Amino acid sequence: MLSIQGDEIEIPLVSHKANILNRFIAKFLDFLIVSAIAQIPITSSFIAALSYILISDGFAGGRSPGKQIIGLQIITPETGEGISFKESIIRNLTLGLAYLLFQLPYLGWFLGILVVGLESLLLIGNPKGRRIGDELAKTQILDYTIFETLKK
Repeated sequence: MLSIQGDEIEIPLVSHKANILNRFIAKFLDFLIVSAIAQIPITSSFIAALSYILISDGFAGGRSPGKQIIGLQIITPETGEGISFKESIIRNLTLGLAYLLFQLPYLGWFLGILVVGLESLLLIGNPKGRRIGDELAKTQILDYTIFETLKK
């Protein structure tokens, strides 16, 4: 629920789910950052890339760099507020798992693609646009302009 001038109102966030193509583009931009971090020639670059995957959505109140560029924001529907690093970590555990699996040749690649594919199918098929990570963290992605309008 969002609070407007002290009155509690119910806003149906289902009708405002973010565009699927925009979500894929934003995640692609974030994975470009992950790829760049992973290429840094130091021993901790793998951990840094994994950490970025997990916490990236916690920046700027639910707006990873990719989401900022595309104009998306992740919120907690119960409060109407942007998410924190805690929700970002919970939300991105499945993608972190896929990143870990990709480090294993063949079987890991297959399982990693399976995890990402399942997340993508759920994102497309869910009426609220929520994937497994969103269900676990109880979050939802909105277009930032709609979120700003709802806050007013």
